[in-house]
Amino acid sequence: MQADEHLHRCLVYIDLNMVRAGGVKHPAEWAESGYGEIQAPRARYAVIDLAALRALCGFTNVTGFQEVHRQWIAEGHASESRGWDDSWSEAVAVGSQAFIEKVQLDLGIKARHRDVAEIDGTHTLRQPSKLYRAIFDSENGPLRAENTVFWETNRERPNT
Repeated sequence: MQADEHLHRCLVYIDLNMVRAGGVKHPAEWAESGYGEIQAPRARYAVIDLAALRALCGFTNVTGFQEVHRQWIAEGHASESRGWDDSWSEAVAVGSQAFIEKVQLDLGIKARHRDVAEIDGTHTLRQPSKLYRAIFDSENGPLRAENTVFWETNRERPNT
């Protein structure tokens, strides 16, 4: 992920995942979200290095970053798509054309047969989805009660 506006959009995308999934109405309601850790950082055992993330996003202080992050979330939440963007879920890398070219160079042969796409100035490096769709499309679908399998919660565990 290129550390610029692409990183900002990725943060919003991730923070709104549970909203899009219908688990919560706002990312603040999801205790394990990045949103919660950015807005109310833990004193101990933090998962996010807030100082490093703030710097990557181009802010000089945490308070300014938190304020703008809340605005990004509000804008994403208000949009009809709730921040959904195929770029984030289907790409190996996202950024400028120069960034994608560097990732391709760094990946070497692993970048072969990966597609480069550009939409509204955002470039992505993707695995061709047709390879997976041909194999899995008949099996994949939205999660519903009739196609969901729950783990047995009372299953005996082997002695250790």
